[in-house]
Amino acid sequence: MSGKPRLTYINGRGRMESIRWLLAAAGVEFEEVFLQTREQLLKLGQDGSLLFHQLPLVEIDGMKLVQCRAILSYIAGKYNLYGKDLKERALIDMYVEGLADLYELIMMNVVQPADKKEEHLANALDKAANRYFPVFEKVLKDHGHDFLVGNKLSRADVSLLETILMVEEFKSDALAKFPLLQSFKARMSNIPNIKKFLQPGSPRKPPLQEKDIPSLLAIFS
Repeated sequence: MSGKPRLTYINGRGRMESIRWLLAAAGVEFEEVFLQTREQLLKLGQDGSLLFHQLPLVEIDGMKLVQCRAILSYIAGKYNLYGKDLKERALIDMYVEGLADLYELIMMNVVQPADKKEEHLANALDKAANRYFPVFEKVLKDHGHDFLVGNKLSRADVSLLETILMVEEFKSDALAKFPLLQSFKARMSNIPNIKKFLQPGSPRKPPLQEKDIPSLLAIFS
């Protein structure tokens, strides 16, 4: 096995996508193993690779890490994307956790019942426009720097850009009323490592489609 982190998940976004984003932003190349059957998932649990019998799994530095928050925190700390002190780390965690709530709303829209999907999406987009994006517009204004915390890239910036782009997949003008977020998006998207990740052919995954749900259920249910 090479020295690259090894990511085991499905060939799709889900809960691994933020991990892909953070590694890419850090300039770290990684390998991926895509599960295709439930038997593969069960085997990972049986051989002790999955501590809580849940994916995603990231093998890095001789460890088999599960649980997204733990994985993201480790990557952020290892690659200097977690602030310079405890105060900055607390702010980064606070921003990331807030964004995770919105991210979850958007991500879960595809699995809503057909008669609830439109309402669910409308609710998520309303919260983006009226609860979450105004917060980060104000943070950028009050902080007065290019980044959310301190004056260097952190996992909070990566998380915000990922979430913005996900929202824009459903509402292309989602940032129309947020000029500072528009500028933030442009700056972050042009950071070389991130720009590379946004190009076709990168490990970034497309949005999950309804047609993908049966194969996912066959693995996870």
